[in-house]
Amino acid sequence: MTIALESMAVAMPEVEGHPNRAGFRGVLTVVDVPSQRAPAGSKGRRVLLTRGAAEAALPSLLGMAVDYAPSFDRHDVRRKVGVITSAEVVGRNLEVGGYLYAKDFPDIVEEIGKTGRRGVKEVKVPSTIAMQAMRDEGAKLRASLAAAVQRIRSLTAAMRGGMSRDAAPAVVRMEAGGSGGGDLGMSFEVTDVVITDLRQRVWTLTKVTFTGAAILRKDKAAYQDTWIELES
Repeated sequence: MTIALESMAVAMPEVEGHPNRAGFRGVLTVVDVPSQRAPAGSKGRRVLLTRGAAEAALPSLLGMAVDYAPSFDRHDVRRKVGVITSAEVVGRNLEVGGYLYAKDFPDIVEEIGKTGRRGVKEVKVPSTIAMQAMRDEGAKLRASLAAAVQRIRSLTAAMRGGMSRDAAPAVVRMEAGGSGGGDLGMSFEVTDVVITDLRQRVWTLTKVTFTGAAILRKDKAAYQDTWIELES
């Protein structure tokens, strides 16, 4: 089985026992998969972050702050509780790591320590080559069908007078409305967004610049297959 990997990191000096530095890691989002909900700034559309856009934007993610709101339901840029120092695309996961300001925000560290990765589904590896081959063929077929549908829609839009003239949103945040609690996950914020076709039900993001991340409840996130945990 082949695993695609793209990664970047900022080298940080080791300071043993630093009271204000607690390591964390998590999945910020998934690539090439539509969001379960429409994020803030998307005009009610769900979004799909392409692998190419995520990989190209990895440098912009390093050094960006991690924030939170007391209700864990949105971004709050005035409550920065940590910093991202590493990012990599592994399979369909955009994994990040960094430090939380443990001395300044002990309640956040405690909350993450309590929730951990509960509720994360275990991914089972196929036990035979045949099963993997079937999945690969299924993935290729789905990709081909998706490309064909996208092409047809693009041609239809062109015949109707071209692409939408609406401007792309200035900022998109992967926070979403809704009720309920749930374990902690993550959300990202992007700007400089390029979208394939603003008329589509699912916006395909082909270029972004990461400007931040947030810790929030999974039920409040546009992408709910995310998680965060403290490094042991």
